[in-house]
Amino acid sequence: MTTPANLSVPSQDLLPADLSMGTVMLKVGDMKLMLDYYERAIGLVAISEALGGVFLGRKGVPIIHLSPAAGLQIPGRGEAGLFHTAILFDTRADVAAAVATAAQYDPRLFAGSADHLVSEAFYFTDPEGNGVELYFDKPRSTWEWQGDRVVMDSLPLPPQAYLNANLTEQALDGQRDSAAGVGHVHLQVGDVHTAHRFYVETLGFEQTAGWHGQALFVSAGKYHHHMAMNVWNSRGAGPRKDTLGLGEVLIHVPGHDDILAAADRLKAAGVATRHTGLELRFEDPWRNSIRMTV
Repeated sequence: MTTPANLSVPSQDLLPADLSMGTVMLKVGDMKLMLDYYERAIGLVAISEALGGVFLGRKGVPIIHLSPAAGLQIPGRGEAGLFHTAILFDTRADVAAAVATAAQYDPRLFAGSADHLVSEAFYFTDPEGNGVELYFDKPRSTWEWQGDRVVMDSLPLPPQAYLNANLTEQALDGQRDSAAGVGHVHLQVGDVHTAHRFYVETLGFEQTAGWHGQALFVSAGKYHHHMAMNVWNSRGAGPRKDTLGLGEVLIHVPGHDDILAAADRLKAAGVATRHTGLELRFEDPWRNSIRMTV
């Protein structure tokens, strides 16, 4: 179903406005190395262990699930999968603390930074090639909207100047006690049109931005984006193989009715699902696994 720009989408066809992103599961080859990175570089804390894997997060909120997958290969740069997991912090000082420890851990893993107008973001790559974004949201009152599109950009954000202005000893010392969570998940896909058909027209996100036919940003409740998809490295990529990297994206919704509505939309579009009543599991066109829970 394609909806003309001047018509609103019926609410039952949309994901709920108070949706949030949950734990990102990564299949990892070297558990010791990856655990060390997410604890020492990103400042996450081991919360629980399950089936040989470890859940890491802040203040009891799991952010990353490292799941052992020895024997699998690291995916090629042009394959579909994870572009980055974006970890959202409450304050600039908290972001600065995470950036400082990540840069100190291994400066070679720093991948860039940008002022996106709605947020301030710093990019890293973990030891097995998974992208990690550390970011702070500017107040929503400062976000500019043009119709149903939020205005974003990629302006310079010098890291050292940011640290000089925002890093405090208190934030560094209290890093593991400060709040953080998954703000959004950004995927590599084969083409943006298919991503729009799946994530917007079928699953029920709303498009909030695009980028010259190369990227799509989607959200619920007028957030700048809960998910994004791009073809910068992966144009034309087909379904994923079983590799290291992204294992699962988790989406939290407030009620069972939201899961039922999403299941109905996916079924109508011919998407295979597993629905237990408590959760819904399905794959996007590139075999990225998604789980939706209450």
